[in-house]
Amino acid sequence: MPSDPRSPAYRRVLLKLSGEALMGSQTYGIDPAVATQIAKDVAEIQGMGVETAIVIGGGNIFRGVAASAQGMDRATAAYMGMLATVINALALQDALEQQNVVTRVVTAIEMREVAEPFIRRRAIRHLEKGRVVVFGAGTGNPFFSTDTAAALRAMEIRADVILKATKVDGIYDADPMTHPDATRFERISYLQVLEQGLKVMDATAISLCMDNRLPIVIFNLRTPGNIKRAIAGDAIGSLVTA
Repeated sequence: MPSDPRSPAYRRVLLKLSGEALMGSQTYGIDPAVATQIAKDVAEIQGMGVETAIVIGGGNIFRGVAASAQGMDRATAAYMGMLATVINALALQDALEQQNVVTRVVTAIEMREVAEPFIRRRAIRHLEKGRVVVFGAGTGNPFFSTDTAAALRAMEIRADVILKATKVDGIYDADPMTHPDATRFERISYLQVLEQGLKVMDATAISLCMDNRLPIVIFNLRTPGNIKRAIAGDAIGSLVTA
């Protein structure tokens, strides 16, 4: 694959995907066409020499928070949600390998028959060898979201940035779906995000990034090529920084 003439702004990235991102226009499950498009975008940045790790949610299959709100034990619901993320990770691995991208699924809950257990040094070695690493099962602990898992894994692998792919093109002062006059922030500080209660990532994840000065780029996943633009340092979406 020919490399992009522009040198990437980031050398090692953690891409955070929601489980809902894999649904496409469906109401449940995984849309293979969407998985393929994401895989093509990731293959493109791999061709630029970028080391890519991915954390994926499980909301398209099971929402632990919703289940606990309906009376299910919260820890049990969280573990079920973690297992849903592993299903998504395997689907993403398959889509990536169909694009000839060597991929490893690494899980925080041991299930050796389907994935490797998370060992920090081994995960970094995979990245150094040009493999995409997909982290499944969140942090392995209930009460922590996959946003927090993304922040934690990004620190552990020493990523340069978290790329949070969403269905909107950045952070707004109100929901742009219901408020057409909402204003988008091109750049915003971690403290502003926390003080204004903006729904970027949960407070634990934002605090982790703030303590470690790890930038977060929020961008629209549904625009093909946006991952590459974010890697190139183009001004797409919103940047959360110190």
